[in-house]
Amino acid sequence: MTEFFGSVWWLIVSLGILVTIHEFGHYWVARRCGVRVLRFSVGFGKPLWTRVGKDGTEWVIAMLPLGGYVKMLDEREVEVAPHERHESFNAKPVGQRIAIVAAGPLANLLLCIVLLWAMFVIGKPDLQADIGRAEGVAAEVGFQPGDRLLAVGERETRSLTEAGIALSNAVMDRAATPVRVRTAQGDEAVRVLPLDRPGLAVREEQPFQDLGLVLAYPAVVGDVAAGSAADGRLQTGDRIVAVEGETIHTYDQVGPAVQRAASNGQTLDLRVERAGRTVVVQVDPQLSNDDGPSRWVIGVLPQARSEDALLRFGPLQALPESLAKTAEMSGDVLKMLGRMVTGQASLQNISGPITIARVANGSASLGPAWFLNFLAILSLSLCIMNLLPIPVLDGGHLLYYLIELVKGSPVGERALVAGQYVGLAMLASLMGLAFYNDILRLGS
Repeated sequence: MTEFFGSVWWLIVSLGILVTIHEFGHYWVARRCGVRVLRFSVGFGKPLWTRVGKDGTEWVIAMLPLGGYVKMLDEREVEVAPHERHESFNAKPVGQRIAIVAAGPLANLLLCIVLLWAMFVIGKPDLQADIGRAEGVAAEVGFQPGDRLLAVGERETRSLTEAGIALSNAVMDRAATPVRVRTAQGDEAVRVLPLDRPGLAVREEQPFQDLGLVLAYPAVVGDVAAGSAADGRLQTGDRIVAVEGETIHTYDQVGPAVQRAASNGQTLDLRVERAGRTVVVQVDPQLSNDDGPSRWVIGVLPQARSEDALLRFGPLQALPESLAKTAEMSGDVLKMLGRMVTGQASLQNISGPITIARVANGSASLGPAWFLNFLAILSLSLCIMNLLPIPVLDGGHLLYYLIELVKGSPVGERALVAGQYVGLAMLASLMGLAFYNDILRLGS
């Protein structure tokens, strides 16, 4: 399956699941409250499949899978016979209307918890946040090769993914941030990142790179370039342990060691571990200027790191873990929205269906646990976005009903119509920005 078709397929699957659960929340509570549901549609446009249930609800799968809706009996939309009025949405007490509208986002919140629970039970493989080399600001504040990130600020980081999210949030907060690490010697230490320093340029989308934290990769040969100095001398799986007597622990140390030892173009002695024994291999480094300034190269690439951080719990322990993770993710989303409003975070963080499709495909390719994690994030985002007090969204309707509770009567028709126009304009602007960001990412 090509990346394009894979992305389209996983977008349809993702939105289909999330929209169905969201709309079923509305449907289920509406039926409990005695409201007649006329149609339950997953997707918009021409129906591809329809079925009428025993309660008279028309179940539909439509052509455009980018949303869905539940249509209820409502006197504001159709003429309702007097004997059927008790089944109409608008005739229900305001408390029931609030419950029906809030049920969609709450269904997505519950789905997020369930998905995270399943992810933890299956086990989500990841990497440890191990540092191979420190440069720039990271070196200045004392980071050392072999440091493993344990916590960023108050947030524990059990994997590279969690460390990346925590660092991104810290970068956006622009405050001095303590980072707790376990050193190569096994001791714990704290390094303080001066993220509040004026003029310090760190992008939230790539904090490791801009802070000078180079991730550790084992000095194991993954590939040997044909015709290179290492061709025929080094083999895939060789672990380089020394270059001209200089001890090597991680792959990122190989290049600098080669530069220092090959300054005069001499043959280098590389000590490597191969098939359980240590051998010395001689290579003649080649001068290369293909990628910037001239440098000595031997023509090897590192072996990909094997996953060494598995987040897995038993079915009982996974429940509190999923609840805690949902709370943490909710805080992250709400803080991100606040940062975008205040300008602390870029509006480029808003993504549209193209980016969602690509991330869905990438997550699915990493395995079921990663895809469940992606779905949980998307479901939680859908919950929070729908609760925003924007007319035409669930949050806008809830705002109207809260006003009705306070004033004792429904919001006027003119205010409702004006709100609809404002809400549609805001929604169109957000969608336009999301598509614009998607197109920019495609070109990057």
